[in-house]
Parts: sequence; structure tokens; C-alpha cells
Amino acid sequence: MSGDEPAADRGGAGPEPNPDHLASEREAIVEYAPTLADLTPGRTGNLSVRRGDSFAVTPTGVPYDAFEPADVPVVGLDGAQEAGRMAPSSEVPMHTGIYRHDAPGAIVHTHSPWATTMATLRRPLPPIHYMIVAVGREVPVAEYAPYGTEELAANVVAAMAAAESDAAILANHGLVVTGPDLETAVENTRHVEDLCRLYLRSSAIGEPHVLSDEELTAVEARFESYGQQPTEE
Repeated sequence: MSGDEPAADRGGAGPEPNPDHLASEREAIVEYAPTLADLTPGRTGNLSVRRGDSFAVTPTGVPYDAFEPADVPVVGLDGAQEAGRMAPSSEVPMHTGIYRHDAPGAIVHTHSPWATTMATLRRPLPPIHYMIVAVGREVPVAEYAPYGTEELAANVVAAMAAAESDAAILANHGLVVTGPDLETAVENTRHVEDLCRLYLRSSAIGEPHVLSDEELTAVEARFESYGQQPTEE
């Protein structure tokens, strides 16, 4: 279970809605929350978007299409709720831990089936396909700790830092992916989930070949100029 368990009641004791506090970030949470339904079972995922020393995060135990921007909790890097009509995800310690250490713009956490299969095997994702460079050269495994704890947050931060990766597989738990913005973090979550599926399927037939450091360096260089580049008018 993710820790996103009991639903918060609207209008209960807590911060005032204050809809202007991180308004665009709270709108992004509402926009992207339904994508979690395609990535994770039940209500077991969460995501957040940061601006400055605060971040908007999915509320706990609520269907992904059942809340609006004023409901979305805003939490400071100290873990205190600053706004929102609903209580935040109980994975707030993991989000605050990552933001304090690496300061990405957004975080996605899922129990997506293929990455979670890797988590139960406690197996890192090696560079079997060039798309892994979207998050690094491998996806490491963070040591197990109970959900919603500072210990889990520390394990995730340590694993990502050691591997210089923007993602980590959480032992016997799931997956976390960071990005400069929520759109990128969600997209890269899909990449990692697809690569976990590819790795597990190919491992059922034989031992997958991995890309060398030289091959990954070449891919990283090509990725720097990938996509539409800005043009001068």
C-alpha cells in the first residue's frame, strides 16, 4: 500500500483553501492526476510540483478525478501544510526529502506493475535501451523502508545520488521519477515502466545485452539536440 489511504474530508480543520497559493501548480496536479490511473493500481500513486520552498501534491486517498485545485494541498519543505482543503499524501516525507536534496521541479511516484515487479526482485534497471538516458544510465534500487517515513526518503535520495539518476526503484514498493516539470516527469515515468517491461520480458528468454558507457555517451550527446530547437525570428 502506498500510504495514500484515508480520504480527507472537505472543509475539515486545517489550512484555508487559499486558491492563489501555487495556483498554477495546483492546476497541474488536477490536470495530470488522472494519468496515474493508467500507471498505478487503485489510489496508490502520488505526484507533486514545486515552486520555491513549497510544492503542490496529490491529496491522500482520493480518486484521481475527484478533486479540484482548491482541494490540492500545498506543503512547505518543512513538511507543514500551507493550503488546500484536503490532507496531503502520506508520502510527503519522500517528496520533501528529494526536493531538499536535488530540487527538481516535479516528482511522480507509482506502483506501476513492471517497475514494481523489479522492486520485488530488488533488481536495478540496466541500460538495455538508449531511452534510459532520459533519467540516467541506470535506475537504481533504494533500500526498503516503510512507506511515508524519513528513512524511505533518505534511502531514495541516496540511491538516486549514487547512480546519478532521476529515478529509483523502491525495494518491495514501487517507482519514483523526478523531472524539471510534471509533464516531463510523467513522460519519463512511462519510459521507465516500458523499459522495466522490456527488461523482464527479454530476461525470460535470455540475458539482455546492455549498452556500454561509450554508447551511452553518444546517445547523451544526440539527446542534447533532440526535438524542436528554438529559432530566431
